[in-house]
Amino acid sequence: MVSINDAVLARYSHGGHHFEIYVDPSRALEIKDGKDVPLKDLVAVEEVYKDAKKGDRASEHLFEEIFGTSDLYLIAKKIIQKGELQLTTDQRRKMVEEKKKAVVAEITREAYNPQTKTPHPPQRIESAMEEARVHIDPFQSVSEQVPKVINAIRPIIAISIEKLKLQVNIPPAYTGQVYGQLKSFDVQKEDWLNDGTLRLIVQIPAGLENEFYDKINGMTKGEATFQKL
Repeated sequence: MVSINDAVLARYSHGGHHFEIYVDPSRALEIKDGKDVPLKDLVAVEEVYKDAKKGDRASEHLFEEIFGTSDLYLIAKKIIQKGELQLTTDQRRKMVEEKKKAVVAEITREAYNPQTKTPHPPQRIESAMEEARVHIDPFQSVSEQVPKVINAIRPIIAISIEKLKLQVNIPPAYTGQVYGQLKSFDVQKEDWLNDGTLRLIVQIPAGLENEFYDKINGMTKGEATFQKL
């Protein structure tokens, strides 16, 4: 459970009623991103207030009326999702940096340079974001921000998000080792050939092409074959 000194207030108002709860700011952002976080990791105090600084608790009879539940975890989630977080300047700065890193990592993974057919390194993405004066919202999900960031930096660097479809042939000696790893990708079709070879049709982000080849070649000692479709 987060210390009250490190917690922030999540606030939500509805129908003239106010609800406040002390939460871990980083965990609260995970809730906003749609993740599940245990109650003990989320809240600093297992109480819902109408005025936290005065210690005035919210009336429990309002919980069912406003939130449709009396479950503290569900109430906390709704306060976070529908309300606002009262962050300090340092907390906001730290969270903006963390969200920025996550956005850059996602763009590096999903996008590539259509001129060279290679991924952009993270440093190039960050530099373009700075030049374009991109604003990162600590409360908005990475998936929502990536398209906006790409549109903002496209005038600065050549960048595109595309998927590659590959046919991958895994020799029989390596199918057991590789099969589980390949299932973590978007496998669209799989066939077992008469000689025991595993043939898969896999779709991957274009930015992961070289990493994908390196990973599979490393597990098959370079004996796997690939064909772009």
